[in-house]
Amino acid sequence: MTQSMTAFSRCELETDLGSLTCEIRSVNNRFLDVQLRLPEELRAHEAALRQQVSSRLTRGKVDCSIRFRPNAGAAGLPTINQEMLAGLVDLAEQVSSKMSEPAAINPIELLRWPGVTAETKLDLAPLTGHAAALLDQGLGQLIEGRLSEGGRLRDMLLERCEGIAEKVTEVQTTLPEVHEHIRNRIVEKLEKLTQDLDQERLEQELVILAQKMDVAEELDRLESHLTEMRQVLDSKEPIGRRLDFLIQEFNREANTLSSKSQDIRTTQAAVDIKVLVEQMREQAQNIE
Repeated sequence: MTQSMTAFSRCELETDLGSLTCEIRSVNNRFLDVQLRLPEELRAHEAALRQQVSSRLTRGKVDCSIRFRPNAGAAGLPTINQEMLAGLVDLAEQVSSKMSEPAAINPIELLRWPGVTAETKLDLAPLTGHAAALLDQGLGQLIEGRLSEGGRLRDMLLERCEGIAEKVTEVQTTLPEVHEHIRNRIVEKLEKLTQDLDQERLEQELVILAQKMDVAEELDRLESHLTEMRQVLDSKEPIGRRLDFLIQEFNREANTLSSKSQDIRTTQAAVDIKVLVEQMREQAQNIE
């Protein structure tokens, strides 16, 4: 299927640890260029997530962002260093015994003492799996968007192919008339120069000249390229680079057709084909 390189997707996932959000943007690029922005909790798994993107896409500049917002209290209550706490209480009681009116020991102040409490670390193993699943969902949505846009681009390219085919048919239809017109024009000019013409030599020269001006070969190649273009657009594989090559061939034949033209209709048809080819080039730049 024809797939565009331009698309956007956004998806979210709620987990026991918190919420994950994945946003992916892609635009056209000659190669695959993946930019990942990850939360600190997923840094260690960047290589695996990058490979996950590369396994689904082949071309385009891809900007992928995954954000993690932990749930309040997801890590549970902090742990208490019982040995340190007991030592602090003992010290506080020793100080109190030296005072005439000691204040009561404040438990909150004890908890604030450095090292008494420690946060419970999150078990991040499930988070990695959730992130991979969310990324896969985001890539699926992105590819759907790229396919939808790719279908539109495919229709536009086929429309230009039909336009080129019409121009090729027009030139083919007028070729016999153009050849006869060229022959008559040359004969008239020669007759004005001299009345003593070697008819056999004249016919030989006319044949040679006609071969130089003949555009039938260019028209045949254009038709061949049109056939291949339609086949490529029906391919299941990425076709962007193949399209680039075909469009170069279209442009080469159109230029040769224009340079050989000896008739205003052929010249105009060549110009029209070049315009259509340029439109195809602009659209093909966005195809994977």
